[in-house]
Amino acid sequence: VQLQASGGGLVQPGGSLKLSCAVSGRNFGVSTMGWFRRPPGKGREFVAAINWNGGSTSYVDSVKGRFTISRDSPKNTVYLRMNSLKPEDTAVYYCAGHQDYFGPVYNSADDYDYWGQGTQVTVSS
Repeated sequence: VQLQASGGGLVQPGGSLKLSCAVSGRNFGVSTMGWFRRPPGKGREFVAAINWNGGSTSYVDSVKGRFTISRDSPKNTVYLRMNSLKPEDTAVYYCAGHQDYFGPVYNSADDYDYWGQGTQVTVSS
């Protein structure tokens, strides 16, 4: 199973990026998917999660109203649209997948079984 995150880069404050997480080797079309991040010098933190049909999402308070998680299940891909980016959003972003089907959203990294390699997002002028 491989989760390939992409779309990171350098962006100015106030700018936007869209991260993608393409999954191969397993069908995650009906599994909960999440995004986490690790800021420089800090631990990994939850960012957003989406349940199997997109009907339920969860966000950390610091990104609510700015980030949007979505999925294209037939393409086995999850996205994270990030708007109004701030310097404090600078981090390595990871996508993750839960192994069970038809579950709820999960905010804890311990609930995820598969992880991507991460993509760097740097917000700086």
